[in-house]
Amino acid sequence: MPHVLVSAAHKSSGKTTISIGLCAALAARGLQVQPFKKGPDYIDPMWLASASGRDCHNLDFYTMHREEIQDTFARFAYTADFSLIEGNKGLYDGLDLDGSNSNAALAKLLGAPVVLVLDARGMTRGVAPLILGYQAFDKDIHIGGVILNRLGGSRHEAKLRRVIEHYTDVPVIGAVHQHTDMAIVERHLGLMPSNEAQAARQHIDNIARHVSESVDLDKLLEIGKQASVITKPSSLTVTQVASDVRIAVARDEAFGFYYASDLQAMRDAGAEVVEFSTIDDMTLPENIDGLFIGGGFPESSMDKLAANQSMRESIHKAIENGLPSYAECGGLMYLSRSISWNADQHEMVGIIPGDIQMHEKPQGRGYVRIREVENFIWPNPDKKTEHQAHEFHYSSLDNFSPNSEYRFAYEVLRGHGIDAKHDGIIYKNMLACYTHQRHVESNPWAKRFTDFVRTKRSS
Repeated sequence: MPHVLVSAAHKSSGKTTISIGLCAALAARGLQVQPFKKGPDYIDPMWLASASGRDCHNLDFYTMHREEIQDTFARFAYTADFSLIEGNKGLYDGLDLDGSNSNAALAKLLGAPVVLVLDARGMTRGVAPLILGYQAFDKDIHIGGVILNRLGGSRHEAKLRRVIEHYTDVPVIGAVHQHTDMAIVERHLGLMPSNEAQAARQHIDNIARHVSESVDLDKLLEIGKQASVITKPSSLTVTQVASDVRIAVARDEAFGFYYASDLQAMRDAGAEVVEFSTIDDMTLPENIDGLFIGGGFPESSMDKLAANQSMRESIHKAIENGLPSYAECGGLMYLSRSISWNADQHEMVGIIPGDIQMHEKPQGRGYVRIREVENFIWPNPDKKTEHQAHEFHYSSLDNFSPNSEYRFAYEVLRGHGIDAKHDGIIYKNMLACYTHQRHVESNPWAKRFTDFVRTKRSS
């Protein structure tokens, strides 16, 4: 199972764009390319999945233990010809002083050679000590090659190649020049998600073309073969329970932040996942037993969401009638009374008695730790009540004026949530929160929600 970890000296070096191009270029050769993303990100995996044609899976030290990361990697990498892990931030950046959750730590855990993407703007001879320093900092890290990015021209490229070849033993496997058609639009939460960009496929094709012309893909494949052998997973598939409940999942330009493994966990637990659009469909799908509205950019589509009054009324009625429902971040925003952004305000579903206000700076960002309140509504066979997850929202819930039927779902131990003390709103069979959860061994939330849906259906 050849594999590499693509990292950089620092964030915003263009490693995501390069990773997208590498996945698409190798897939165009007929290879089965399996992408992975370090950390809890949603948007980069959407692009990587589109580029490779395979679901991208997250590998995250905060929510997963080391053996779980290895097992997840092996499960999906084993059926691929080549696996690419995109790092986050710089190679040695991380929360801990010892680097135990860094990209380098992940590379060591998975025995992955590192391909270092360097933003070459303004660099000449200084590129050599940078590479030498990254080699010397941790002798257990194998930097298999360097891709120079954002080069100013052929003369700039030639200078850097000479410097690197003279002072280091790291091969330059690619030199990508500045190209305007490689850029992906950025906004307040990061890159524009691929489900929203109408020209996403064209973007990917343009990136792949430039990367194919500028990177030695054969050398990349050779570097991947230097990776440690990954033990064959004990089971390539998970026993799936026969589907006996239907869960509607909102997926459109407003809502697209879903982990592939979470939706698969619902299916494994016996759910049929039925996708629908909050913008184009008039009502919820028929004969559903549960509802899941994930994160996204509802503020960017709030006029369209507001215009679809029929869908808003359908969701409001369903939750009032007790439909088991779960909403995260963007989903919470949509279930509120209104969203205000800049000078615009639009009505939303109105099941949560509060208004969403967008801000210029993040109101909650980073990893969180939450504790369930007593009498939490989902089944909890493991009796574990504290969970590690993450949040990233520029909005706040203002004018929250609940009656006695509403209560908070979580105590915030780390992070912000709704008011820095609480997160999650429970109303009837609905749970809506700012926290993004991941279905992992320590927090099998997707199965718990599916079991909750099943319990309410049979009651």
